[in-house]
Amino acid sequence: MSDEELAKDIGLVSAMTIGIGTMIGAGIFVLPGVAANAAGPIVVVSFVVGGVIAMVNALSISELGTAMPKAGGGYYYINKSLGPMFGSIAGMGDWMGLAFASAFYCIGFGQYLAVFVGLPTIAFLNPIQLGALLAGLVFVGVNYIGAKETGGIQTVIVFILLSILTAFAIAGFSSFEYATLAGEGGLTPFGAGAILPGTALVFVSFLGYAKIATVAEELKNPARNLPIAIIGSVAIVTVIYTILVTTMLGVVSWPELSQDAPVAQAAEFAFPASIGPIGGVAAAAAAVMTLGALLATASSANASILASARINFAMGRDKIVTNWLNEIHPNYATPYRSILVTGGLILVFIAVLGQDIEVLAKAASVLHLIVYALMNAALIVFREADTPEYDPDFTVPLYPITPILGGVLSLGLVAFMDGIEIALSAAFVIAAVIWYFVYARYKTEHQGVLSNYIRGRDEELPDQLVEAADAVAPTGEEGPTIMVAIANPRTESALITLAGAIAKHKGGRVLATHIVTVPDQTSLATAGEHKAELDASSEKLLTEAKSDAEAFDVPIETRTILSHRGVAEVFDAARSNDADTVVMGYGGTQFAGGRAEGTLEELTHDLPCDFLVLDGQSLELSDVLVPTAGGPSSDLTAEVAHALQDTVDVDVSLLHIVESGNEDAGRSFLSEWAEGHQLENAELRIESGDVETVIGQLGSEYSLVIVGATERGLLSRIIRGSLAFDTIERLETPVLLTERPSSRSLRGRIFGRH
Repeated sequence: MSDEELAKDIGLVSAMTIGIGTMIGAGIFVLPGVAANAAGPIVVVSFVVGGVIAMVNALSISELGTAMPKAGGGYYYINKSLGPMFGSIAGMGDWMGLAFASAFYCIGFGQYLAVFVGLPTIAFLNPIQLGALLAGLVFVGVNYIGAKETGGIQTVIVFILLSILTAFAIAGFSSFEYATLAGEGGLTPFGAGAILPGTALVFVSFLGYAKIATVAEELKNPARNLPIAIIGSVAIVTVIYTILVTTMLGVVSWPELSQDAPVAQAAEFAFPASIGPIGGVAAAAAAVMTLGALLATASSANASILASARINFAMGRDKIVTNWLNEIHPNYATPYRSILVTGGLILVFIAVLGQDIEVLAKAASVLHLIVYALMNAALIVFREADTPEYDPDFTVPLYPITPILGGVLSLGLVAFMDGIEIALSAAFVIAAVIWYFVYARYKTEHQGVLSNYIRGRDEELPDQLVEAADAVAPTGEEGPTIMVAIANPRTESALITLAGAIAKHKGGRVLATHIVTVPDQTSLATAGEHKAELDASSEKLLTEAKSDAEAFDVPIETRTILSHRGVAEVFDAARSNDADTVVMGYGGTQFAGGRAEGTLEELTHDLPCDFLVLDGQSLELSDVLVPTAGGPSSDLTAEVAHALQDTVDVDVSLLHIVESGNEDAGRSFLSEWAEGHQLENAELRIESGDVETVIGQLGSEYSLVIVGATERGLLSRIIRGSLAFDTIERLETPVLLTERPSSRSLRGRIFGRH
């Protein structure tokens, strides 16, 4: 098992290559010529300023990443902190920003491809656009069928690129001439005021370091490695850009530097001078640089398309966009619709805007800068609202100056963009806001930390601020209702622990019900006459339930129900309260007494919702065993285990029992099952032997065993026995039986499958 755990770990070097590999792309292989033509030699300072702005933002992203290492990047932080309206803006900004960046990378690929291959002009598409479109189709196709580069390949790519660029820098240094760098007009032919417009153009070169935060959950020692990786990658890339751009401009004067393939051109001048008059050296050097450029731009474009699909997944999960986009391909297991929509946008951007690479670069930068500004604001909100779950291992220095400076610098740089890029970005932001008020506001139930903070202090804060928070608050339905049927004071705490953990994980509420079973000989009216005594008993029980639920910081409602029917009343209460899950004790399934109606009710109707039945009076959760064979309730067992892993931080072990000799096939099945149910970090245990015997032997090693109910009918389970019931009876360890509603016929529910 240790080998599998190591395989999932990402070390510091690998984490840094994720950031460096994403940033070293078309930014260095394409933009120097375009940027130098706009700003002159002082463009070197533009790259440095871009690095400084990126570094300030990197500090904030490092804090956010260590505070929530399971998060999925900038969209998640903003949505959780500032709320779904700003989450819509961030999601749209990230998505469209990546689409513009991908189009930019594809154009860069097309520029260097044109050096190798003579491409024709077709209609309004020049050869570079045609090459970019072909590249875009290939990259979209690769993501569609699910091909992906591993972390090892990414590391190799980065080291190859760094080796190529190091060789170029060494050769260029020997050919460097200050007179060539300064030129006839000096270092500032367009004035020092050209620095910031130059920074606005080249800032696209620094996009990508935030991607490291999206894999924070897989990092070894994220408290240490995440900040070092993010901050270190920005620092290294800034130094690389400064050296390389200075070298290029000292080898080829800025007016003559190619705007299509500057590195290849500079290599032709640098290598012959450094090596001597050797035939073919210049051509070989240019070819190597061209191959490096193709590799870098391809890697960046592919990574951007891949990242865009993840953003759509996160937005779909939060109900900000329709989950239609996240439909998984039956054969390739990829979100093919999201990839196709994003790919279509990229191809449109290449075709319509590809002849002006500056528009693509700046549009990508503007949208990302808006997201960076919102991330800095999110950090401040988390800090000032004193959010309990916000506990970063790394904190930004000089708070709150650093995040304020990051937001100001990000938005300030937008002012130096051209009107067309600002207009394009503004259009997407407005579209995101409109989308939120037309669609997402009525679907999502998530309340941001900022909204809760303002609305919870309505008496202290100005009315206008509270009214504004109310005006933009989502109106979607509340999260799922987790109903607890409490019958025994000794099991109350354990049941509330399970319900609270699930409600916390799903963003829902707990409904604690005390169902008081009245004997048939006593009318409910008569029982109601002794309501005061019943209320006192229930109030004590439900007060304890409220107290236990406070540990999970979830809303809880309590209710006392008088009934003759016992367990059947649980079914009715679940239906009338639209419960999504019912949590109850195993003893509670027997409090129907001798009445037949309860049994007939269960036989003739499907379960109203998911049911979790606990056999055990107390829970001290530390580790959980989940036996699975992929049965009908296996999805539910996985959801419960994932919820406990997320909220209570239990260690989860998955068990699959096979016949002797089938261990390899069993491990393959269990690995795929774990990955498909968000339990990649769980321990995998493959055992052979009798199912009940193995579970009985291993169960005592854990604090809880979660077992999915079989598809056999009720009478079949009780009379003939079943894995679920036999395990409950024999194990001393607490057992949680899970059952998801099915659509079995009456005959199937009575007799089951044989």
